[in-house]
Amino acid sequence: MTDWSHYDESDARVRPSRSSRPRSKRRPAHHDAVDGFVVVVDRGRYTVVTDAGPVVMAVKARELGRRALVVGDRVGLVGDASGTPDTLARIVRRGARVSALRRTADDTDTTERVVVANADQLAIIAAITDPDPNPRIIDRCLVAAFDAGMTALVVLTKADLATGGAIRALYEPLGVTVIETSVKRQGGPEADAGFRLLRSALIGVKTVLVGPSGVGKSTLVNALAPAADRAVGRVNDVTGRGRHTSTSSLMLEVPSGGWIVDTPGIRSFGLAHVDPEHMMNAFPDVAGYEAEHCPRGCAHLSAADGCALDRWVGDNPDRAVKLDSIRRLLVSRAAGDVH
Repeated sequence: MTDWSHYDESDARVRPSRSSRPRSKRRPAHHDAVDGFVVVVDRGRYTVVTDAGPVVMAVKARELGRRALVVGDRVGLVGDASGTPDTLARIVRRGARVSALRRTADDTDTTERVVVANADQLAIIAAITDPDPNPRIIDRCLVAAFDAGMTALVVLTKADLATGGAIRALYEPLGVTVIETSVKRQGGPEADAGFRLLRSALIGVKTVLVGPSGVGKSTLVNALAPAADRAVGRVNDVTGRGRHTSTSSLMLEVPSGGWIVDTPGIRSFGLAHVDPEHMMNAFPDVAGYEAEHCPRGCAHLSAADGCALDRWVGDNPDRAVKLDSIRRLLVSRAAGDVH
């Protein structure tokens, strides 16, 4: 039997601390981090093109916490940033975003998702026919672009089958460039004036390509960046919808200049995050007038509701067409998501 009569605290076994050093909330500054930008996000792995040149595979460091990383984010890397196969770096910081293209699942969802960061331009891809263009989807993508402070293009594919005059009439009054192109004309993309115009519009900027499945977006990406080898689908003869051939966003360098981001096909584009007043800033001439003359909280939908923009129009037919186009975008944003 154990004799406990001489037992005191000195006999107790105390588990030693894992570290003799006190905990500190200070984190390393990583002044030697290598800068770059994310071009692929795939199940917790990030492909980063470094400013020094090498393409590096990386994971997110713990100090970033829950900060999400998306294609286009500027990041800082530590560890092995040589780009050698089977090596892995760590992303230790995310730079401030100059722009962020955002969407929500629908117009009632309060959770917004950043699709691409730091892009300069949004190219909305639609087919002139097969399937027919959906102006409401185009409208909503434009609203998101204007809200993000990005310039916008509407790119009409399959111009060898029809012309896009009706779409031009809808969007050119907004100052949006509309490009008709076909990569299937005799002689290929180089023989198509629209394709050459699009390629010129991409030089020196990062452009996000967005559009429904089946409109020829992957075919266009392959023509712009042949090394991409994106899978190409077809349109269902019954539903008129295409199959999703791109399942994740991917940034690609265009040999003739610029970068493009191929995104998965969309069937809806939620705009719960968009403030109409912020969107109006995309039209400085209109925004300046409405700020001085429209009542606070004006929805800008009609003069009957107190909107002063009809007085801005006066008897100017060009302003009338522009205002009608802006109001169409605002109605599209307020009308709920479209499928």
